[in-house]
Amino acid sequence: MLFLAQTAPAGEPGGIGLILANLAPFILMIVVMYFLLIRPQRKKDKENKQMLATLTVGDNITTIGGICGKIIAVRDDVLTVEVGADKVKLVFERWAIRDVDRPISD
Repeated sequence: MLFLAQTAPAGEPGGIGLILANLAPFILMIVVMYFLLIRPQRKKDKENKQMLATLTVGDNITTIGGICGKIIAVRDDVLTVEVGADKVKLVFERWAIRDVDRPISD
């Protein structure tokens, strides 16, 4: 038995117009979600990658664990950070940095 797609006669509503009218809310919802959720997250990720790529010696940083310190050495993806009055040296991966505060040059 062969089933053929039924098409509406020329005078009756239906066909592609009806399909598009039914899909329009879903397409609109996807577009709105892109502009409200996906696009801002991609922008934030791009800014974070840029911040991590430009870390240099002398930058004051905050880690994702809340530790604040000053970068004293950078080697590939490993940073040595000086913390506290005793100048304790800690080693962190680059991805563990949440925020950077660059010193103001005179």
